Amino acid sequence: MNSVTAHDYAWIRTSPLFRHMMESGYTLTLIRGRTPLEVLRAMEAEPRGTGEGTAGLIEADDAHRTELGHDYWDQSYVAGAFGTPGENGDWTLVLGFDGGLGLAAPSVETLSKGGRIVAHSTNGGKPIHLFHWFEDGELRTTFEGPSSRDGSTPDELVPLLREVGFPLTPEGEHDESAPDVDMKAAAFALAERLTGVRVTESLLQEATYELGLVPDQPAEEWTGLVIDITDAHGERLYKEWTYEEIAAASDRARAEANAPIVITYDKPPATDGSHHGTGE
Repeated sequence: MNSVTAHDYAWIRTSPLFRHMMESGYTLTLIRGRTPLEVLRAMEAEPRGTGEGTAGLIEADDAHRTELGHDYWDQSYVAGAFGTPGENGDWTLVLGFDGGLGLAAPSVETLSKGGRIVAHSTNGGKPIHLFHWFEDGELRTTFEGPSSRDGSTPDELVPLLREVGFPLTPEGEHDESAPDVDMKAAAFALAERLTGVRVTESLLQEATYELGLVPDQPAEEWTGLVIDITDAHGERLYKEWTYEEIAAASDRARAEANAPIVITYDKPPATDGSHHGTGE
């Protein structure tokens, strides 16, 4: 039985590679029963040859960003994939310094059919760390904080979460009395429990990656905006705007900003410039 815990992943805190992953934002995904090329095709990635180790992957991704002129809004990136043995067969590990975007929904549905996908990510220095477990096309468990889980079976992993070190009660609530744990190391350990793949620094650094340029994903369409806030006194603010209302307000603001500026002022009254005085 796999008894890995967060302590087995203490190496991440002294790893220059992991530091780069955290600063850049990364997604590490493990996919059972699919080859690296199958995975990259499902991600609609344009083949970019191979890269030797994470150095080759980082070099290819940096070159792509330089080509873009470091365009902040373009979220395309170079992903690297390689095969590795794990529980119940071969797995593909995909690593991307993508800002923590993760695999797009269509890719996940395709790749997890009849199999399993486990992924964890960080969005580049900001405090958002996500974990996802998919089984046969279904999102079984996902969380940012382990006590606030979602998915079709959000509580199924509670025993494993506790075993790897997450501070949870048997009911899955936050355990104030539990010892402190490195939450990211615990996420690595949980991924290993679900895949049988031990991720080490040398595994990532020494692999030969199949490289692919993952295209920028179109933004999801939205139809409105809702603000629903209740303050400490129980007062509730609820306001809803439709897309059309927001678009109209934006157009008005843009028109006002582009309108010519007219400066007016009151003209002072005319005065007689001559001075009349009396002499003696």
